[in-house]
Amino acid sequence: MYLYKESCLFLNVKNQVLHKQTIFVGSLNASIVHPREIFREAVKRSAAAIICSHNHPSGVPTPSPEDIDVTNRLYEAGQIIGVDLLDHVIIGDHQFISMKEKGYF
Repeated sequence: MYLYKESCLFLNVKNQVLHKQTIFVGSLNASIVHPREIFREAVKRSAAAIICSHNHPSGVPTPSPEDIDVTNRLYEAGQIIGVDLLDHVIIGDHQFISMKEKGYF
């Protein structure tokens, strides 16, 4: 059984990885983690930017309305506190979608 998993890379000003962490692990139909959980860790690590990713247990990486909403909230929150969201990647079965590349933010 595949579980939903939200992970982040926390980057310095040169986009080098300072830290990587799984933020949330849930069930097959888990809700998406709240941005405060991600930015709490970003501030703690003095990160300049983040890259977030999560999997879709269904294997289809097409963004859901919830994915689009949380990506926009992550982007906006990051702009306010000065931590750039560089990408939010959705991983499926042997494929992925970059929310940045697709123009979602």
